[in-house]
Amino acid sequence: MRTLAAVLALVACVHAGIWALLRPVGIAPDVTQQLASISYSPFADSSHPDRGVRPTAEQIRSDLRTIAPYTRAIRTYSATGGAELVPPIAAEFGLKVTVGAWIDKDQARNEREIRSALELARHNSNVDAIVVGNETTLRAEMTVPALIELIQKVKRSSPVPVTTGEIWTVWIDHPELASAVDFIAAHILPYWEGFDASRAVDHTIEFYDVIAEFGWPSAGYNFHDAEPGRMEQAQVLRDFVTRAQAYGIDYNIVEAIDQPWKTMEGGVGPYWGLFDASRQAKFAWTAPITDPDYLKRAGLAVLFGVLLSLPILALAGASATQALMLAASANAVGAWFAAIVAFWKGHYFVPGAAFALGLGIVLLLPLVAIALARLEEIAAIAFGRAPRRLANEPPEMLKASLDALARLDYPNLECVVVVNNTPDPALWRPIEEHCLALGDRFKFVRADQITGYKAGALRLALAHTAPDAQIVGIIDADYVVSADWLGSLVPLFADERVGFVQSPQDHRDGDRTPLHTAMNAEYTGFFDIGMVQRNEFNGVIMHGTMCLIRRAAIENVGGWSSDTIVEDTDLGLAILEHGWLAHYTNRRYGHGLLPDTFESYKRQRHRWAFGGSQLVRKHWRRMLPWADGLTREQKREYAIGWLNWLGAEAIGVVVALLNIAWVPVVAFANIAVPDRILTIPIIAAFAVSVAHFAALYRLRVRASPAQMAGAVCAAMALQWTVARAVGMGVILERMPFLRTAKGGAGRKGPDFPAFWEAVIGGLLVLGAATLVATNYKQVREINIFALVLVVQSLPFIAAVALAAIEGTRLNNFVFWRGIEAKVAAIGAKAVARLPQRRTISEVIAEPAKLPADTAEPVQ
Repeated sequence: MRTLAAVLALVACVHAGIWALLRPVGIAPDVTQQLASISYSPFADSSHPDRGVRPTAEQIRSDLRTIAPYTRAIRTYSATGGAELVPPIAAEFGLKVTVGAWIDKDQARNEREIRSALELARHNSNVDAIVVGNETTLRAEMTVPALIELIQKVKRSSPVPVTTGEIWTVWIDHPELASAVDFIAAHILPYWEGFDASRAVDHTIEFYDVIAEFGWPSAGYNFHDAEPGRMEQAQVLRDFVTRAQAYGIDYNIVEAIDQPWKTMEGGVGPYWGLFDASRQAKFAWTAPITDPDYLKRAGLAVLFGVLLSLPILALAGASATQALMLAASANAVGAWFAAIVAFWKGHYFVPGAAFALGLGIVLLLPLVAIALARLEEIAAIAFGRAPRRLANEPPEMLKASLDALARLDYPNLECVVVVNNTPDPALWRPIEEHCLALGDRFKFVRADQITGYKAGALRLALAHTAPDAQIVGIIDADYVVSADWLGSLVPLFADERVGFVQSPQDHRDGDRTPLHTAMNAEYTGFFDIGMVQRNEFNGVIMHGTMCLIRRAAIENVGGWSSDTIVEDTDLGLAILEHGWLAHYTNRRYGHGLLPDTFESYKRQRHRWAFGGSQLVRKHWRRMLPWADGLTREQKREYAIGWLNWLGAEAIGVVVALLNIAWVPVVAFANIAVPDRILTIPIIAAFAVSVAHFAALYRLRVRASPAQMAGAVCAAMALQWTVARAVGMGVILERMPFLRTAKGGAGRKGPDFPAFWEAVIGGLLVLGAATLVATNYKQVREINIFALVLVVQSLPFIAAVALAAIEGTRLNNFVFWRGIEAKVAAIGAKAVARLPQRRTISEVIAEPAKLPADTAEPVQ
């Protein structure tokens, strides 16, 4: 315990040290004088003076009281709707005002704006100019000639200079507009031109006269090389103000206060203010530039990391290296939690955006939990202690299984063969005759109209079992068992607490085709990795074949239940809930047959996953912390197992489908771009899954790299199948029991078995391509989102690939051996063409060649 606590403390200290080392500090000139001017809009929910809530004099006075210490003047954008209150209140604080007249396509209200602006100029001595329209031609509200006509009309009645506000390119493209105003009011916003923060001021200072708008956003998404941020905003503005004051340039900073309603401006619209919406200054104008919230975020990250690390202390027998890996993972997740909190506090959300963020986090939490569980399994197997509890359907197919049972080396054996719901005599009569031929130890039972799936047949078999039989062995019809199965494992039942002993499934036809090899390798991982680890905590899953069960344990829990289609796992869990022990051995005592086709493989996994959903529905109350029966470790193994298998696949598909629906919003509406706190965890979870698979297969499974690659494809290819089964399990309570075609009985159907995977995978790839093609702003988050779609497409592409090669020469080992031979031949020819290397002795022994004009040997 002390060692683990020391490791946790060490990791927490290192985590805190990393935050301290990475704390950004910026250098910029100090600004000690007041700013020349700041843009100010009194409207809290709209830029249009006729919309939203009308500002009050008290609100404006409070805002200007906050702003006044920082500036000598302000610029407004409207003269009606409450904005007409600004000049007289500004005079109370000694502020000059450049009055704006909001101009759009409504001529009647334009006249009202002009009249109000002129009245304000006439009656308020602190009004020093009128700005007719704001980027009116850029917004296509008015043509340049019409705007010039309006400016000239205002000039004839104005007691102060008159201009209009336009971006600098408009002034260059329309010199006639420059001639019509009293001074040029150019808007220069380097962010929207994609300039890096370090080049922004150099670009701006090239333009003289009056810079009517200059600014930098404190949050949002990048635009080409322009990166928003609080530190970037502070650095750019302090540098600009210092140089503008030195050059005597008149300028106006946009803007005073954040405007959360500006959600249409590429994600950065709400964040141009020097003050946030709660009227708090975003940065200081003197001293080194630091993020004021950085230390809070660091503290939260370390705190979350420590809290997530505490369960490590409860791990029995954990090594220091194991604890180190787990604590580092927990602290990484803690940093992610802190980033979520910082993102929530540092951004403004409309209800839709808040809902989308909340939904994204809710969907990500299980994926993060699954990633942590997989990292824990890597740590346990790679750095933890070694396992300590390991115990060291056609007639011809069933006949082979019975022959193997007849060879079992066990003195007191009875074999009950149940053929249920099989009316065709051609299928059951050969089995009956074979049982007679094998002798009295083999009892044949046939019954039709048996209900309750396989559980009904098992109950019937138990009823025909000899009354004094204490141990019941269960095998599937396709299994051929080794002679020492019973002799090796029955002695474990000498411990009266043992309820069942499970040995792994394996298959004798894994070399039929590359597809079957991939299937077999995928199955093997579960039995050599997952089951071994679960066995350490008495959390073994009973999987219906190659299983020995104490008869008393079966009767203790009421026998096999028919309310799920995974009666074996249901029985095993019930036995554990009643306090029995279970043992698992990873030694192979029997070999069965793999599903014949990819479609059969999917159908089998669909049945298992649907049954798993039924088990969750049936047993979830027994997993609660206060429930009796299972130990804490057993509850944990089953809960994480369900989450890891059922939850990961279902949530992965749900997130993929939501992302497909979200692509048009991002690509064409250019809004609601998923932030990195929602996309990076998906990529990280996928990376953890790959690392988990590669590391544990290398440590525990005897598989070649090619077999491992096949297992990865086979496992990924089932994502849609499992997710669909989970979805059906939420809606339906029951479904028909479909037998898995094995032993050559299955044939590939006429329909493509991965049709929906092809549709979804294609949409994901198309969505990624669309995002990249339409990302003309080069927003980094959009490219990351596109990468997420590519990652999410891989399971669907894997299913399509396996379905596509089935039935082709690519699914034939002969073809690949031919390719291997050709490659080897080409390599041999290439080696043969290489110049032969000679040893030093061969060079010395070779006679020296004399020059043509030399008679004597060269010494």
